[in-house]
Amino acid sequence: TVLITFSSPPKLFFFSLLTPTVNFDHFQILRAIGKGSFGKVCIVQKKDTKKMYAMKYMNKLKCVERNEVRNVLKELQIMQNLEHPFLVNFWYSFQDEEDMFMVVDLLLGGDLRYHLQQNVHFSESTVKLYICELALALGYLRTKRIIHRDIKPDNILLDEHGHVHLTDFNIAAIVKDDLKATSIAGTKPYMAPELFQSFEGSHPGYSFSVDWWSLGITAYELLRGQRPYVMKSSTPANEILQTFHKVHPSYPAAWSLEMKSLLRKLLCIDVQKRISCLAELRDLDYMSDVNWDAVLSKQVPPGFIPNRRRLNCDPTFELEEMILESKPLHKKKKRLARKTKEHGSDGSPQVRENVTCSKEIIIADFQRNVSSV
Repeated sequence: TVLITFSSPPKLFFFSLLTPTVNFDHFQILRAIGKGSFGKVCIVQKKDTKKMYAMKYMNKLKCVERNEVRNVLKELQIMQNLEHPFLVNFWYSFQDEEDMFMVVDLLLGGDLRYHLQQNVHFSESTVKLYICELALALGYLRTKRIIHRDIKPDNILLDEHGHVHLTDFNIAAIVKDDLKATSIAGTKPYMAPELFQSFEGSHPGYSFSVDWWSLGITAYELLRGQRPYVMKSSTPANEILQTFHKVHPSYPAAWSLEMKSLLRKLLCIDVQKRISCLAELRDLDYMSDVNWDAVLSKQVPPGFIPNRRRLNCDPTFELEEMILESKPLHKKKKRLARKTKEHGSDGSPQVRENVTCSKEIIIADFQRNVSSV
C-alpha cells in the first residue's frame, strides 16, 4: 500500500498495487484505442496469462503541469475498492520513470458517444435495459458513498455483448454519512440544476441525485440523438439555470408514455421529486416486468450488439500514437534501455511501498524522474 499525504489541505490518499512485482515489462502493447481523463488508453496482453486488458497511462510531468496529481491518485483510491458487473473494474497500477499506469477491464464494444456519432439508433427497449444496468451500478456506488459526477455517453462502455459499463472516476466524490458534496465538477450539459447554484455563490450542497439527472440526460440523448437542453461547456451558469426553468424538454409522440414518464421523473428540477435511488426506480410500474436478478447477471440480451469485427473506436488514436507522439509507448522499452545505458542505473520500474510524503515532495519527485528522460 502506498500512503501519500497532501499537506494543503490535509488529506490522505491510498492506493494498492495489487501485485507489486507487476510492471510495464509484464505486458505486450497491442494498439492505442483512445484518450481518457487519466491520459491515453491502449490494449495490452499480460504475457504470462495471455489475458487482455485496457491500460491507461499518463505522463507524470504532464500530470504535474496540469495539476492532476490529486485527481489521478483519487481515482486509484476509489477504483481499487470497487468491483461490479456494470463498472470498468481495476486490476493493477504501477509506474516507471516516465508514466503512471492503470490496468483495467478491456471492453471492445466502444463507448456510447462513438455509437451516437455513428448514427446508431437505440430502441426504447435497449435504452430501458441500459437504464436498469446503470441504475444497478449507481445503487452499488451509493453503498460505497460515491457520487460519480460525470455520467455521459463518453463514460459508458459496451462489452462485446452490448452490456454497459461505467468508467472514469477522475472527478468522483466520496461523501460521508449524510453529508453533501459542495465542489463544482462535471460536464455542463449533463450536470444537474443544483450543481449550478454553487456558481452563483450559494452552497446548498448536493448528493447522489445528481447522477440520476445525468442518467436521464444520457437516456434522452440515446433515444433522440440530441440532449433535451441546448447548452455548451462555455455557457454561463446563470444562463443554464434560466434554461432549466424556461425550457421544457419535448418528448416525441413515438416514445411510450411510460418512457416519457420515467424521463420526466429523472429530469425533475426539484430534487425531492426526482428519482434518485434504485428502490424508487424499481417501484415504477414501467419496471414491473424487469427481472433484476437476470439483469444483474447479464442474462437479459441488449437490443444493440457492437460489431465484433472492429474495435469500435476512432482509428486516429493509433495514428497519433504511431506518428505524432514524441515518446510512443511501443518504443518505451528501447528508450528506457538507452537511458539506463547512458546513466548507468539499473533502470528498474519504481514500485514504492509504505511511502509518506507531502504534495510538494511527490510533485518534485515526479519532476526529477521525468526531467532526465
